[in-house]
Amino acid sequence: MRHIGLIAGAAAASLVAAGAITYAVAEDSGSGPRTPTADSADAGFARDMAVHHQQAVEMSYTVRDRTSDPDVRRLAYDIAQTQANQRGMLLGWLDLWGLPKVSADPPMTWMGMGDMASGKDGALMPGMATNSEMKKLGELSGRQAEVFYLQLMTDHHKGGIHMAEGCVAKCTVGVEKKLAQGMVDAQRSELQLMADMLRERGATPRS
Repeated sequence: MRHIGLIAGAAAASLVAAGAITYAVAEDSGSGPRTPTADSADAGFARDMAVHHQQAVEMSYTVRDRTSDPDVRRLAYDIAQTQANQRGMLLGWLDLWGLPKVSADPPMTWMGMGDMASGKDGALMPGMATNSEMKKLGELSGRQAEVFYLQLMTDHHKGGIHMAEGCVAKCTVGVEKKLAQGMVDAQRSELQLMADMLRERGATPRS
């Protein structure tokens, strides 16, 4: 049953992605809000969350090949598919708005946290794994890989929720705010699921 729900969730995300892009085009035409500027929260969130999501996709595909556990593999697949779809939406909006996908400003500047984004060992934003942690994940296998992935993804989701809540508060494009709120709701649910999965493996979140 969990397998069916996760696959359905991924399929629904694909449909939402297509619909959201269409809605964004409609919203930006006619009497809709003006196109966001490069330094807006809308653009900053789209750029930063696209990078944040990309790492989640990479982690998920890595662990999928490092364990045979069906529950972890299904969770990883669902996260990878959902976040890849959402990343496509975010980058699509930047194209739609005619804005660059990279910025000279530090990550999180749109949230007033540009001076707090460390970038230490590749961890550019809250919750992101370091390059060393990504390398370690690729070297582990079995239960060790499962636990480390669940711990890394728990931190990743907490950082992602913080960023998405920032967009809910600061973004002005309605469809983007709705996507951000959807991220908050879905990732909170996955945090509970991952806590349960860690407990089943005799482990706990790192923070």
